[in-house]
Amino acid sequence: MIHFKILLSLVILGGSAFVLADGIDLGGAEKRPLNYAAIIMFALFVLFTLGITKWAAARTKTASDFYTAGGGITGFQNGLAIAGDFMSAASFLGISSMVMLSGFDGLIYSVGFLVGWPIIMFLMADRLRNLGKFTFADVAGYRFATTPIRAFAALSTFFVVIFYLIAQMVGAGGLIKLLFGLPYNYAVILVGVLMIVYVLFGGMTATTWVQIIKACLLLSGATFMSIMVLLHFDFNILALFTEAVNTKTAMFIQDPSVAQAAAEAGKTIEEVATQKGEAIMAPGGFIKDPISGISFGMALMFGTAGLPHILMRFFTVPNAKEARKSVFWATTWIGYFYILTFIIGFGAIYFVATNPEYLDPNNLGQLLGNNNMAAVHLSHAVGGNYFLGFMSAVTFATILAVVAGLALSGASAVSHDLYSQVFKKGKASSESEMKVSKYTTLVLGVLAVYLGIVFEQVNVAFMVSLAFAIAASANFPVLILSLLWSKTTTRGALLGGLVGLIVSVGLTLVSPAVWESIFGNPANSALFKYSSPTLFSMPLAFFTIIIVSLLDNSPRAKIDRAGYHAQMVRAETGIGASAASNH
Repeated sequence: MIHFKILLSLVILGGSAFVLADGIDLGGAEKRPLNYAAIIMFALFVLFTLGITKWAAARTKTASDFYTAGGGITGFQNGLAIAGDFMSAASFLGISSMVMLSGFDGLIYSVGFLVGWPIIMFLMADRLRNLGKFTFADVAGYRFATTPIRAFAALSTFFVVIFYLIAQMVGAGGLIKLLFGLPYNYAVILVGVLMIVYVLFGGMTATTWVQIIKACLLLSGATFMSIMVLLHFDFNILALFTEAVNTKTAMFIQDPSVAQAAAEAGKTIEEVATQKGEAIMAPGGFIKDPISGISFGMALMFGTAGLPHILMRFFTVPNAKEARKSVFWATTWIGYFYILTFIIGFGAIYFVATNPEYLDPNNLGQLLGNNNMAAVHLSHAVGGNYFLGFMSAVTFATILAVVAGLALSGASAVSHDLYSQVFKKGKASSESEMKVSKYTTLVLGVLAVYLGIVFEQVNVAFMVSLAFAIAASANFPVLILSLLWSKTTTRGALLGGLVGLIVSVGLTLVSPAVWESIFGNPANSALFKYSSPTLFSMPLAFFTIIIVSLLDNSPRAKIDRAGYHAQMVRAETGIGASAASNH
């Protein structure tokens, strides 16, 4: 009965939004003709994934089922699910839009996101599986005092999840606004409701299968889109680049700021426009200074190894061998996908950036929906309405699968790490733990909707990079040193992790991207001038962990160091891992 009530509420919410969007002018929202072919495919996919959720709900009976699908996912399946989790709105919408806007520089996301995977594969995957049960705090706190480490892990997970959720909600809101003609706020609410339904009832089993299906569909759709783009240029990628440069040059010729710059420099408009157009094939357009470039790259690379919703996936497989296999397959699919985003981004310059059909007449320089919608518009340009419907449904699935994984990660941090292990000292029942998890999911859903509305105009790839910066600064140093350095102590891990968390969040809030763009403060007023805090916050976290651990002579420190040998045996051999994972 409760399933029916939730779904009925969802239908009523969606219907109300449609009626309001169709009959009332809500805040000047532009009314657009509905694309019925796209809407039908979109609706079919939503119904299909709700069916998966219903199927998974019948199989989700214990905390182990809810958090890790009972550890019954194979390495190949988990690799696809990880790829599905990782190929988020930031990857598909954000990177392709960033390449369209900035050219070559947009690839810093593709490269940065990808190179973190070898770290996970060779240093972490099998150790994580052998030491953990539900969350990365199980690993970080294996030989440390439970209460402080789990409290820190829950706090850190919360911040990473929130920043990551904002990006997904912004992407989803823009997509549904574009597809249905809904006001953005209603679109975000609709996504939030669906996310809550999926997680509340399906848990990790539903989330995993939605991610697997979505990964297959997204890879297929992106492949077709890339082929259609290259087909237009007889599969000559250099011709694609040449036309992209010419298109950008033509755009700059029409740009009043270029005319002003030409006059000031004593050059013709064509000379300046050509110079700026050719610059899209060179680095330096998006990230202006070396400090920001290094810091940004560090965030993307090391943040991958600290994302709680990705680390959580290693506990869904039965053993360490399958965990390593998961990373191999995930890296393969993700690497292939990022090659496609490069083609899609440059294709969007040629097919979308100057096409009046895809430009917002009320907002000069913006695409319909927002500038995150470049890949979605490209799907229409190369495949028509039905392919637009397919890619819209897949993009929505991309977002939905990721927000479900994020919500599950945040909920598990509160229910498993805080409620069960800290407050109840490991004696909470499976039923009470799941109840807390579901309440947390509701709260996260409401918070995600609110923040998605507040951050509407932010590039989703950049917003995700802030989550990566926090993960690299807070989670990664604690995890890697607890796994590999015998002298790490509870006090060192806790203080170092907190320093990384506080400094990374603090510098992010006073950086230009948030202080000026979001909070509306004057230009050049940001206290921290760089685009990412990682170059400063991550080394500071490592330094704090090392120094505090070396100076720590407390009785607890002796226990922490003495426990390293047993941890290493368990991490390397997996002896005892299977028994600990079964509940």
